[in-house]
Amino acid sequence: MRTQFARRLSLLLCVTGVASALLFAASIASSPASAADEPAKKKADSKDDKVAKMINPAGPLKAPKGFNVELLYTVPKEQEGSWVNMTTDPKGRLIVSDQYGALYRVTPQALGDKAGQCKIEPIDIPLGEAHGLLWAFDSLYVVVNKGKKYDSGLYRVQDTNNDDKLDSVELLRKFEGGGEHGPHAVVLSPDGKSLYIVAGNATRVPKTTSSIMKGIWGEDNLLPRMVDGSGFMADERAPGGFVCRVSPDGKECELFAMGFRNPFDIAFNTDGELFTYDSDMEWDVSTPWYRPTRVLHVTSGGDYGYRNGAGKWPPYYIDSLPAVADVGPGSPTGMTFGYGAKFPAKYQQALFCCDWSYGKLYALHLKPKGASYGGELEEFISGTPLALTDIVINPKDGAMYFLVGGRRTQSGLYRVTYNGEETTFPVTPAVEAAAKDARTLRHKAEAMQGKTDDASLDTLFPLLSNPDRFVRFAARVAIEYRDPKAFSKRALTKGTNAEAELEGLLALIHTTAQDPAHRGKDYKDPSAAEVEQVFEALAGIDLAKLDLAKQLDLLRVYQVALVRFPRPSDKTLAALTARFNPLFPAKIRELNIELVQLLTFLQAPETAAKTVALLQQAPSQEEQIEYGRALRVLKTGWTPELRKSYFEWIAKADGYKGGNSLRGFIRNIRRDAVANLSDSDKAALAALVEAKPDAAAAPAGPPRPVVKEYTLPELAKMLEPELKGRDFERGRALFAVAKCFACHRFSNEGGGLGPDLSGLAGRFNKKDLLESIVEPSKEISDQYEAITVVTNDGRVITGRIANLNGDDIQINTDMLNPNNMPHVKRQDIEEITKSKVSMMPEGLLNTLNESEVLDLMAYLLSRGDRQNAMFQGAK
Repeated sequence: MRTQFARRLSLLLCVTGVASALLFAASIASSPASAADEPAKKKADSKDDKVAKMINPAGPLKAPKGFNVELLYTVPKEQEGSWVNMTTDPKGRLIVSDQYGALYRVTPQALGDKAGQCKIEPIDIPLGEAHGLLWAFDSLYVVVNKGKKYDSGLYRVQDTNNDDKLDSVELLRKFEGGGEHGPHAVVLSPDGKSLYIVAGNATRVPKTTSSIMKGIWGEDNLLPRMVDGSGFMADERAPGGFVCRVSPDGKECELFAMGFRNPFDIAFNTDGELFTYDSDMEWDVSTPWYRPTRVLHVTSGGDYGYRNGAGKWPPYYIDSLPAVADVGPGSPTGMTFGYGAKFPAKYQQALFCCDWSYGKLYALHLKPKGASYGGELEEFISGTPLALTDIVINPKDGAMYFLVGGRRTQSGLYRVTYNGEETTFPVTPAVEAAAKDARTLRHKAEAMQGKTDDASLDTLFPLLSNPDRFVRFAARVAIEYRDPKAFSKRALTKGTNAEAELEGLLALIHTTAQDPAHRGKDYKDPSAAEVEQVFEALAGIDLAKLDLAKQLDLLRVYQVALVRFPRPSDKTLAALTARFNPLFPAKIRELNIELVQLLTFLQAPETAAKTVALLQQAPSQEEQIEYGRALRVLKTGWTPELRKSYFEWIAKADGYKGGNSLRGFIRNIRRDAVANLSDSDKAALAALVEAKPDAAAAPAGPPRPVVKEYTLPELAKMLEPELKGRDFERGRALFAVAKCFACHRFSNEGGGLGPDLSGLAGRFNKKDLLESIVEPSKEISDQYEAITVVTNDGRVITGRIANLNGDDIQINTDMLNPNNMPHVKRQDIEEITKSKVSMMPEGLLNTLNESEVLDLMAYLLSRGDRQNAMFQGAK
């Protein structure tokens, strides 16, 4: 029997669709997190407002205890559009922007004024389509992201006659780019002297007056470039998305950091450090180069490794910087720190990040980590759908305000306040001495970036041996601005610290040679002698004395050298093959991934046999694709049997499940592999070359029989003794056997639709972990709970809302198939409720014996650390 809530909701949905029925759930919710009945009484004569009570059709918004979320204003879509950006002016009023239209000034009703209502004033100027708004220097700064009417650029808007009305518009600096990957937010620098602007990867770097980086970036992919499998932005090259620093008058512009995909916003903390929340390429889910949405610490001169298609750099590359926190699938939008909010202390210092597609407002609690930060992610406010676009803390009332809207969806303005028992007295963040010292050292190196004085090399080179990755990176970027003739001798001199040697050699490579894809008309290759000197220096680094991280660094520096330098002598190439061929295959996936690229480039004769064997044994779809991608351009060492095995894998992989681009990537692999076949090979392999995709294909081995239907108590008893002598590699293989890789990421591999399990050990004990596997529906994470949609014609669709666009909703119904996304029109929806059943299947451990269960649990609890004590003494 349908509840009164469902009956009323169904009526609203039938009339206007999901997002147009704004906050109906909040108006009837008993939760203290939602109290929004009063605003629903406003504008009673408006048809829109009679039904516009709900943005969250599957239930009330969720927020921590003591927080109150209220809907202040329902935006009449036909008149005022869909709001995506927001800032505050000196009087505490909000200035907001319609994604495709005008700017508005909003005066919120006073806190506690239940009878009041927002005052909305159109800003009567010829400007709109803003993705960035900031009040600074007695001006409104507007970053326009061109839709149809206004050119992309940074504009300054002022009140020239002091009548409290903005009336003057000045274009300060043009940007070349637009749409959803164009220029975005603008924020004030910590010293209050300049502006910082972030832009997506469809925006060209503007003509700068200075640069922290020398403009020597490149794709730096050793094997031939494989662009996006669907051809999306295939012509895009580095630097991708970027952050630039601009003077208040727009005349000075300096490139600050690069290598992003499409971050929408940036924010500074009280240490003066910059952060962004970068997007993923959701079409890459279940490929090895997929990178989840992630929060990044944006440091001076940083490169965060985004490259188009399969060219994205893994987080361990020496020439890029890692994330503060991996968030998972989503669409990053607005962000802000909680400074000035009348919230409990932990939230005053949190970094709040909006996810548009999955309706999550995260609070990231940062913790110093050397010269950078780590972070613990908390889901602060959520709703389904809740298309969050931007967020601010209003210094006048200490409240948080956030917008929902975008892509012509129904928009609304919310306010978040705290009325719980904890104190909201302003706090001063604690300063950790060690972290401050590390940041000071990094800042010392950063202060030397973009300068050409050779005397500073005496200070910079010792910093290359610093144990902190961010310090080393900053120092190398500074060195790269100098003339390589001034530091080549230092870089080529053997030292006692491998990290310093590798960083110095990388700086020398960057400054003496350019990626072929980025060479200008005046480019000249380094001499053969200069090339051989670098390879001789690399050869002098003892691989056996390096830990895993440094081994990966060495392999990466070799890759960059081989990309940028002219082809070395045959003697040097033979020496490289002799050095690395015996190391392949290694026991560690990351080493194998880098070794197979290097040995394929070298056309080492044993590579085909070794890699095909790895391809057949690899437990995850992602690892298999890495080997398959390399083999597509290998020309030596093939036998008919190896060719047959490889093309059998391609035929199987063509049926693997993943994002929109996966099939395109596999087609590209097949195309390149076929191009290396002789006519006789093509004839012999014709059936496989032309094979149709196998819809039932899966990367794991054959189905396993049920060993036992385990219960939670007996599994818990098995885990009571301390785990010792477990097998890491078998645990990883079983992670695939249990189909965990299909949905979950762990240690930078796996699917992207389920939670990232890498930090599992820090959040769950052994019993809790077991319970989440054996009884997945007992307690479903808000972040990954499903909804059930009932349509007017009787269809029932259960899954997670993954995307919104106007009146269209996309729902992922199968976590094993990220591309299974049926569309539903809002006007066709009768009812939406939260599903009580987890999208995670039950019985995942039932095909494992007891020893295998223990290996899998040790793998999960290890956070991907092969050196964990649980694996010591393994046979």
